Amino acid sequence: MLRLSNLADYGVVVMTAAARAAAEGRLTSAAQVAQLTGIPAPTVAKLMGQLGRSGLLTSQRGVAGGFSLARPAPQISLADIVEAIDGPIALTHCGQPGASCCDLSSNCAVRPHWAPVNRAVKSALEGVSLAELAPAERHFA
Repeated sequence: MLRLSNLADYGVVVMTAAARAAAEGRLTSAAQVAQLTGIPAPTVAKLMGQLGRSGLLTSQRGVAGGFSLARPAPQISLADIVEAIDGPIALTHCGQPGASCCDLSSNCAVRPHWAPVNRAVKSALEGVSLAELAPAERHFA
C-alpha cells in the first residue's frame, strides 16, 4: 500500500483549513487550525512554517496577523503540498537523480522504469487542486 507520511497527510489537512479561511476572506493561525482539526498545535506550527518556506503559505505578523494561502487554492496541487513536506514524490528511491537505491542498482533491469512510474504518480497528484480538497463545508480528515 502506498501511503503519505503522517506529516504530509497533516500538511494537506492544514492547507485545507487555510483554504477555507481564505474562502471566508480571513487569515488563520496555528492555534485555530489545531483547534479545528485536532492536530497538536506544535505540529501545526511546524507544518505551517514548512509550508510557508515552500511558498504555499504567507504569514503576516501583528495582532491581526496569521497565515494565508500564497496563491489561490485552484493553483495549489496535492503534489505541491506533499513535496513541501516529504520532498520529491517517488514510490522508490530508484529513478531519482543521483540516488543509489540498493545493492542491486548497478545490475537492476527495473531501475530505469521507475522514473516514468514516479512521473505518473506525481502527475496524478498534480491533477488534484487544493480547491477540490477544501469544499465549503467544514469536514476534516
